[in-house]
Amino acid sequence: MSSDATPYDALLLVSFGGPEDPGDVLPFLENVTRGRGIPADRLLEVGQHYLDFGGVSPINAQNRALIAAIEDDFAANGLQLPVYWGNRNWDPYLADAMAQLADDGALRVLALFTSAYSSYSGCRQYRENLAAAAAPLGARAPHVDRVRHYFNHPGFVETMVAMTLEALARVPEGSHLLFVTHSIPEVMNETSGPTGGAYVAQHRDVARLVAEGVAAVIEQDPPFDLVYCSRSGQAHQPWLEPDVNDHLEVLSALRVPGVVLIPIGFISDHMEVKYDLDTEAMRTAQRLELPCARAGTVGTDPRFVGAVRELVLERAALVRGESIVRRSLGELGPSHDICPVGCCPNLRDATRPALCGAG
Repeated sequence: MSSDATPYDALLLVSFGGPEDPGDVLPFLENVTRGRGIPADRLLEVGQHYLDFGGVSPINAQNRALIAAIEDDFAANGLQLPVYWGNRNWDPYLADAMAQLADDGALRVLALFTSAYSSYSGCRQYRENLAAAAAPLGARAPHVDRVRHYFNHPGFVETMVAMTLEALARVPEGSHLLFVTHSIPEVMNETSGPTGGAYVAQHRDVARLVAEGVAAVIEQDPPFDLVYCSRSGQAHQPWLEPDVNDHLEVLSALRVPGVVLIPIGFISDHMEVKYDLDTEAMRTAQRLELPCARAGTVGTDPRFVGAVRELVLERAALVRGESIVRRSLGELGPSHDICPVGCCPNLRDATRPALCGAG
């Protein structure tokens, strides 16, 4: 594949954002939960998680590191494409990033979301955020596309296999693999993707792929499950289960020799990983006297960073009308590049416009 990114003028990293000072914590959480009816005491409870880490979320520093790694990889491979960054919930905001792109003369931009999977919150909502950020710019706003969902790209899967093997070496033989992702409302999963159920289906496919990759190395099939963390929202609303802590209780009762927590739902070690897994789940495992290790996320691993470059060049070639091979692993095949109408709908406000494709 060539290093031609035409017609794109820039890559825009689109992420969630996080506080970088104790005084940022509550305003950040208010941004995250605005319009969702989250009780004030729940905000204070979650806010304490951040305060326990000095009031700083790791996500912004991790995004800066990812941008630096992408820039280095682009330069080493002759890809001349500047990288910008905008967040949904905290500085640098998407509105500022879009304004800077317009000021710099960018006409067509490719967006990379820091969510690898299909769901309203991981895709459609970011597209809505981009539309809102572009609206004040009028005709100056650059056109925005996005790279496809990359959950089953070899660079993502192979990195997670390596991370899992490293963690597996730190627990007893025969340990159970627990693939962990962010829980979402059941109805959000049911409406994810073009035909529904994509969020869970994609995670299950990745879990199977990683387990198969591990089995090929250790020459035995490790037992594995998909579990969830970071449930929020109102108690009466059904969310995806089982919770990772509840499942650790189940595995302890079954007397498994150990557990590896594998955060396939996250691309970096941000707060859901550092608190929900490294703090809360590890505390549960220690209480149960269950040997437990946590696998790393893809982060700035060269295999994942190389996948980003490949995805950028793939999308550029497709826009130019070229015939290319779109690499993916597993049963689901490469994800769509343009979101179909009705894909991952906004169940609270169907009237909100979105960029990066129809729907």
